[in-house]
Amino acid sequence: QVQLVESGGGLVQPGGSLRLSCAASGSIGGFYRMGWYRQAPGQQRELVATVTDGGTTNYADSVKGRFTISRDNAKNTVALQMNSLKPEDTAVYYCNAMKWVGGALRDYWGQGTQVTVSS
Repeated sequence: QVQLVESGGGLVQPGGSLRLSCAASGSIGGFYRMGWYRQAPGQQRELVATVTDGGTTNYADSVKGRFTISRDNAKNTVALQMNSLKPEDTAVYYCNAMKWVGGALRDYWGQGTQVTVSS
């Protein structure tokens, strides 16, 4: 059974940095795509950044130039370096991984880690 475990959330002041990490276990083979989503109170979950096994990245416009996603295919890990954090980045951040199962892409989610940007 695939499990995703996140770490690295916390409280940071505006302008500060945090690094989120996610490790996937229980998978036979790698993941097509890994990434991060976030959900603020009262809002829908939104894409933050994703990266494919080929290295293609995709970022939300709101984080471009501030956040950097990276992954280690051999270790099935993905990280999100967040710089120049803003109060509007406050949310629960979820690790996501997608892999081909039986000819279809299947989603897996972590339990979420809280990021709070506040002075």
